[in-house]
Amino acid sequence: MIKILSILFISLVCAMASLAGQPNLVPHPINLKNGKHFSLNLPSNYDIIPAAEGLKRVRFFAKAPDGRMFITDMHDLSDNEKGIIYILDKWSAETGQFGKIIPYLTGLHNPNSVQFYTDPQGQDWLYIAETNQLTRRKFTQDEIKPTSKAEVLATFPDYGLSYKYGGWHLTRTIAIGGNGKIYVSVGSSCNACTEKEKVRAAVLEMNPDGSEQKNYATGLRNAVGLKWVGNFLFATNQGVDHLGHNQPDETFYALKRDANYGWPSCYSSKGKILVDPKFKRPSGCKNVPSPYAYFSSHSSALGFDYFDQRSTDDTIKNSFLVALHGSTDEKIGHGYKIAIMRKGQKLQTFMDGFLVGKTVYGRPADIYRIDENSFYFSDDRAGVIYYVRKKNSS
Repeated sequence: MIKILSILFISLVCAMASLAGQPNLVPHPINLKNGKHFSLNLPSNYDIIPAAEGLKRVRFFAKAPDGRMFITDMHDLSDNEKGIIYILDKWSAETGQFGKIIPYLTGLHNPNSVQFYTDPQGQDWLYIAETNQLTRRKFTQDEIKPTSKAEVLATFPDYGLSYKYGGWHLTRTIAIGGNGKIYVSVGSSCNACTEKEKVRAAVLEMNPDGSEQKNYATGLRNAVGLKWVGNFLFATNQGVDHLGHNQPDETFYALKRDANYGWPSCYSSKGKILVDPKFKRPSGCKNVPSPYAYFSSHSSALGFDYFDQRSTDDTIKNSFLVALHGSTDEKIGHGYKIAIMRKGQKLQTFMDGFLVGKTVYGRPADIYRIDENSFYFSDDRAGVIYYVRKKNSS
């Protein structure tokens, strides 16, 4: 459901939200079908259930017009064409599990994100973001395989993972606005450099048919999380790797049209915008927007959702839940949790236990709100989709 809150109202309700401190987290045992046993820590008044297992690098959710959930699977960390879009079918709120997982489309090039859009004529469309392209297909409700050919709406740089040839960030993320526009984030080709391609380190805007493509926001090193909440397009963004273990911040923005967010010349540290001495620019960093919120360095903030309904539990009410995927270097140890984020307030932890000592049990990737007190999240390390709900809620 498209929310109608303005950003000022979001800020206000966040400020007025419960000022209770960090919720008490208790171990919840997880027993996976592959024989792995561990615990994840979350508030005692919530349940967590593995809703789907046996997947690979599961990433971002989308709800189809017929009510079924779709999710992307990038297969593994390599640059590959083994990606799959799955239908998560036969959902049971009673058991907290999907009864059937259907491979809808296979052989995709690192599919990170899909979205659905219904045009003014009532035609449903499925949009798919792969590393090299954005496509759309006509979608027929209840179909289990595509019934129409793909239209290529945009092409993106595709150089694999090699830094030398301008690779690096392979994911592309789609968001669809209430204004009928399509938005796609494209990461940088490097850790920090001057890009030769304008499409890089940016969020693009276009019409539903791919026409009138232009940059909506720039200077975003890797905006993997991208979602409209009310009238504002929010994005998570990942900072550079060369400034040490404790900076820069991972950032969260309410994007503004035509704004430049500073990369590679400027970065955020504890919410303050600073100059990267390796990439000074004549204009400096004075006009670079400050983040809406920020997270620990290298914690890799990815997907998120907003919980604003009147009957939402106080633990998460008027907050964003954000998947902190975790530092690539596990020794740094930042992230590996689901954070509770309210503008202007100290971050809290809703769930952790994904990293214990040197052992990684999972890496949260995306969050999808089901209702006021329950959500799914994907774990692209374990290949599991979890269902989290407040106890005694349906």
